[in-house]
Amino acid sequence: MIRISVIYLFVLTSFFVAGQDNSIDTLPYRSFKEKIVWFGDLGYASAPFSIRYPFNDSISKLKYRNNIRTVLGFGMSYKWFSLRLAVSLPGYLKSPSRYGRTDQFNLNVDFTIKKVFYDIDIKHLRGYSIVDAFHWNDTLNELNPNDVRRDQVSSMLSINAWYFNNPDFKMSALRGRTGNYRSKVQTWYIRSIFSAFNIENQDADFVVVPSSLALTDHKTSSDQYFGLDLGVVPGIAYVDRKGDWQFGGNVGAGLALQFKQYKINSIPKGISGIAPRYDIRLMGGYNVDNTFLMLITDFDNKSLRFTDLKIRQTYYSIRLAFGTRITPKPKQKDKSKKKKNDQALTI
Repeated sequence: MIRISVIYLFVLTSFFVAGQDNSIDTLPYRSFKEKIVWFGDLGYASAPFSIRYPFNDSISKLKYRNNIRTVLGFGMSYKWFSLRLAVSLPGYLKSPSRYGRTDQFNLNVDFTIKKVFYDIDIKHLRGYSIVDAFHWNDTLNELNPNDVRRDQVSSMLSINAWYFNNPDFKMSALRGRTGNYRSKVQTWYIRSIFSAFNIENQDADFVVVPSSLALTDHKTSSDQYFGLDLGVVPGIAYVDRKGDWQFGGNVGAGLALQFKQYKINSIPKGISGIAPRYDIRLMGGYNVDNTFLMLITDFDNKSLRFTDLKIRQTYYSIRLAFGTRITPKPKQKDKSKKKKNDQALTI
């Protein structure tokens, strides 16, 4: 069983190549976008969710937990583009016999166009357990208390666009792969959200809520709950540096217009509404010109409400990130072309 302590990464970077105008030195950040950045990270990522509904006099909340695994991420950044892929390592934080097995996949892409930073995030988890299910399931007991559901799936696609009011606040430098900061910078920001998320049980014989608690032809007997968000989250962002150590983060809260649905016997039933959204990211660590070692954590939330049935899901990750910045070799001129040109000049 693999255990990793609480870890965080944030790589905040910004340096301009030597030979720039001296006025560049007045910028609060350095940009390394002309360098190739190879990076990796190691930590935990999880996406637990809960369902609230008055199922009976004693049961009103079901807690679904994925079995956390150590996640290894790796990727590269160059100029305006960054790609990160994460996979789960063997081993689980909790016993698979009690909490089941979870397969997890994460993919992240981010880039900057003019003054707007974009990030695209894909998360997929398969394998959850309903904790303390022995309270209503007679086949379970305190020694085997959880309802393990191998085909319980949670997935999410998120596309975000960030606008920062202060032109000196660069997300690429805050995240630390292609830059770092020299001094304190703070600003307000607006994050535009487009996200789709889905909770379903892919086993044809099961629905999301245990059959012993679900009502026939009712929203509690759905095998899928789906939400589509379009929203705006305003917030504040801050970054500072002490010696070779950089730290910062952002906090925001807002609202999203939400289109949501559930399925009963494969027939979708949808409604729309307003849902609260927040984002929290804290990060800090060692960040110099050629290398970095950062701790980073981020939190995000999703929620669905169908009158008295409420679903809340929290996405969070805690990881240690590290990387190196390499100056690419200058392109060599075509020697054969140069030789031919020299011959032409001789003639």
